[in-house]
Amino acid sequence: MTDTPNNNEDPKLSKDIEAFYKRADAIIELANSQLGPESHSGQVGASLLYAAARYSASVASIGFVKGSDLAAEKNEIIEFYTKQYRQMLSDNLDDYADNFDKYVQTGAEQK
Repeated sequence: MTDTPNNNEDPKLSKDIEAFYKRADAIIELANSQLGPESHSGQVGASLLYAAARYSASVASIGFVKGSDLAAEKNEIIEFYTKQYRQMLSDNLDDYADNFDKYVQTGAEQK
């Protein structure tokens, strides 16, 4: 899997955005390091999704005093994270479609 998307709009990213992509790249690098004979990309991706969900639940719990208060906000929290993920996934699928030959190794290049 590749890391940060091809960003042609603004070659000078803000420090916050640059740090965001650097953290994401580190996580992608860790996920890629777990690929091998015992675990393929689908398995690693499933673990990564679980980790994101687990971490998001932890982040979402910050500021609540009682579990029942967190539970009362569950649907709103799920809606927030789902909307964020949907947009990020859509943006990255667009990037992969636009840069398919650069990002995806098909049998054609290996001949």
